[in-house]
Amino acid sequence: MGEEEEQQEQQHLSNSPNPDTEITENPSHRREVEYSWPAIRFDVPPQRTYHFSRQFRTPSNPNNFLKAVKWSPDGSCFLTSSEDNTLRVFAIPESGNEYVNGYSAPADEDSYAASLVINEGESVYDYCWYPYMSASDPVTCVFASTARDHPIHLWDASSGQLRCTYRAYDAVDEITAAFSIAFNPSGTKIFAGYNKLVRVFDLHRPGRDYNQYSTVQGNKEGQTGIMSAMAFSPTHNGMLAIGSYSKTTAIYREDNMELLYVLHGHEGGITHVQFSKDGNYLYTGGRKDPYILCWDIRKSVDVVYKLYRSAEHTNQRILFDIEPLGRHLCTGGQDGFLHIYDLQTGQWVSGFQAALDTVNGFSFHPFLPMATTSSGHRRFLPPDDGIDELHLSGHENCASVWSFSVASMEENVVEINGNDHNSQNRLQNL
Repeated sequence: MGEEEEQQEQQHLSNSPNPDTEITENPSHRREVEYSWPAIRFDVPPQRTYHFSRQFRTPSNPNNFLKAVKWSPDGSCFLTSSEDNTLRVFAIPESGNEYVNGYSAPADEDSYAASLVINEGESVYDYCWYPYMSASDPVTCVFASTARDHPIHLWDASSGQLRCTYRAYDAVDEITAAFSIAFNPSGTKIFAGYNKLVRVFDLHRPGRDYNQYSTVQGNKEGQTGIMSAMAFSPTHNGMLAIGSYSKTTAIYREDNMELLYVLHGHEGGITHVQFSKDGNYLYTGGRKDPYILCWDIRKSVDVVYKLYRSAEHTNQRILFDIEPLGRHLCTGGQDGFLHIYDLQTGQWVSGFQAALDTVNGFSFHPFLPMATTSSGHRRFLPPDDGIDELHLSGHENCASVWSFSVASMEENVVEINGNDHNSQNRLQNL
């Protein structure tokens, strides 16, 4: 990295998020948001409010497809990654929060263009939003990304400018890329997963300064392979879950990366991990593995239940998400359907078709009854068949925003009380 980029880092270092200013405000706001969240009616099919497909297809890369989608913490926009090594930010219009009954966005045209397009240059491995991001506070409006043969980048989500970089080096002093990244709950550090290593960067100290922790103990025990996915407990109890391509998931302490225990049970490498809202359960998904496994991290012995999804024949990451109330989990699959499960019982609740190809990304809005999906997979043209281009419909290689119906106030109270009773019964049965 040259002197010009070093100067750029120092110039934008003052613009890095200051946890001393955000952390005192946002947690209380977040508790209010979660408390006022209305219960979604999953028995009623959602309406497609916005749809995007054409801007992901270019003459230079007709086989482009989406890989993932994630809402921003403040719900003002969502971020997509795609095969063309590009990150796109889509801002939700001010009228986008109003659910229009019966309206469905057409699939043959895009609702609007991305507000920001950032090219990483190489394949994007992972990305994540700053946990206290707010569009009203430009200092916090950032996200981090990691790409092949590149350091970790911290991007300004408003201007697309590179704020700073976090660089790790291997044994021969060459830059090595992280395979997974995550901000800690307080937003002061970036945890990055490598091959048998986890490196921790201080958000306010860009460059090559980091703490390094090996995931393999001296007696060869521990977690091997590439650290492919990570997630922090939302209850701020200092627990970190890391998935590996060695088909294991391990629980660590955030402060010193002490290994607590390792979970075995997946048929393929781990591609996604996520804690329940109360922090007592962990959900994990694997490559070419048709089941999402639910673990009780207080016991960590047996799988509580398995949630099916169509993922037996793909190496893609298929991301799932849990609604802010913590009652339901939704996941996509190769069949183009979204499947919704009741987390109290592990039973299938409902489903609907979101695309005509693999739905690889799903994300609930942080406080509105909305969600966004991404779909697509790599396609191969048969040789010598005279066809030199792909002809895809608007329901393939696309992103959509969905609006759900909500329960009435009386139904919401009954459902909350019922779920509290069911939760107590489940805890007694475990």
